[in-house]
Amino acid sequence: MLFHDEPERVVTGAYVKIGYFRTDSDLLYHDEIHGDLFSQVEKTLDLLLTKYLRAGISYEGIQRLETFPVPEAALREAVINAIAHKDYASGIPIQISVYHNKLMIWNAGHLPQDWTIERLTAKHASSPCNPDIANAFFRVAFMESWGRGIDLIRNACRVAGKPAPAFRWDNGLWVEFALREAGTPVETLGKTPGKTPARILELLQKNPNLTVPEISLRILKSESAVQRSILKLQISGRLKRAGSRKSGHWEVLK
Repeated sequence: MLFHDEPERVVTGAYVKIGYFRTDSDLLYHDEIHGDLFSQVEKTLDLLLTKYLRAGISYEGIQRLETFPVPEAALREAVINAIAHKDYASGIPIQISVYHNKLMIWNAGHLPQDWTIERLTAKHASSPCNPDIANAFFRVAFMESWGRGIDLIRNACRVAGKPAPAFRWDNGLWVEFALREAGTPVETLGKTPGKTPARILELLQKNPNLTVPEISLRILKSESAVQRSILKLQISGRLKRAGSRKSGHWEVLK
């Protein structure tokens, strides 16, 4: 499933469905995402951000900023978790339902023995449903291996000033994000200690493969703030990008 172009030839239901609903019974349009599991992650995120979610537009000087109702880092973590931890023996695809005011992700599965939803959403040890898939995702920096997925989702929402999603269990895990309308006031984070560019350089010296969403989570700054700082570092000759956007890495320069 990780590398096969058609994993459904081996495992029924190894794909993702996305639908946009006017009401629970009124489906306006839908898509299916197929291919290897790595591609499913990227294709699902791309489709959600380009077709199903509407970004708010704002400007800082001449710079155009797009802000999605669900932080990209939180959405990415939720999609990765759904694909990595799904019970593939169920034969049921992952289902993502988008409404004008909410986005819901459901994946078939079972909680570890004696676990409750409260334990799942609290601090817990890593106990993946599919250890091999989780390990492969860890090796390509898609996810961590410390059972921090839900905490990372909540932190990403807090950094962006968005409400944290609701979690519930009903024959699988439901993750529900509220889609706040553009222009709705949100809480802003207080200042965090240390200059953003210096903290970014410190992180990238330790791990040059970090992405903008991952940096954002670690320093509790918005993705747009991280992108602005990275641009300044590149212009000043302190930071360089080597390779492509997906497979490259950062080089911290003296």
